[in-house]
Amino acid sequence: MTLARPGVRIVPIHGKTPRIHDSAFVSPGCTLIGDIEIGADSSIWYNCVLRADVFTIRIGERTNVQDGSILHCDPPRPGDPDGSPLVIGDDVLIGHMAMVHGCTIHDRGFVGLGAIAMNKAVIGSDAMLAAGAMLTENKVMGERELWAGRPAKKLRDLDDAAVMGMRAGVMHYTQNAKDHAAAISDAP
Repeated sequence: MTLARPGVRIVPIHGKTPRIHDSAFVSPGCTLIGDIEIGADSSIWYNCVLRADVFTIRIGERTNVQDGSILHCDPPRPGDPDGSPLVIGDDVLIGHMAMVHGCTIHDRGFVGLGAIAMNKAVIGSDAMLAAGAMLTENKVMGERELWAGRPAKKLRDLDDAAVMGMRAGVMHYTQNAKDHAAAISDAP
């Protein structure tokens, strides 16, 4: 499931090694550490760090994590026996330079450029966390909601056009990842 990937640093720790589906694209310059699973046709873009040294990171299918994003989690501990794994569903868009930490992003969720999602926060299906927003601990976004601000608050429900725009973004990144993988393999 994990293939050697040129320019990608894959670091096993505590007996756990990242598992990357053969069809997933991981860009050169990325670092993946520990108990990570990345699903089919997902993409991790240039200079991302995914660090699952203390708990788990799970990424579904056709999800993209864009350039410079940081993903982490928190372990179980006294008072918090469940810990804060990072669980990301299918067809999720995570914008450039996002910080996603110990939260849950349901299928087709969206995290905007430079946004932050913290421990135990939940982004619902077809929901959008706006660029630069900060979703604080334990906040729950419902399906098809747009949240913005620091701290993030609900602005409105998303209409069909916004939801379809996010789905088009998923299709774009799935194809673009294939194009980049081919370009990298052809590069001198």
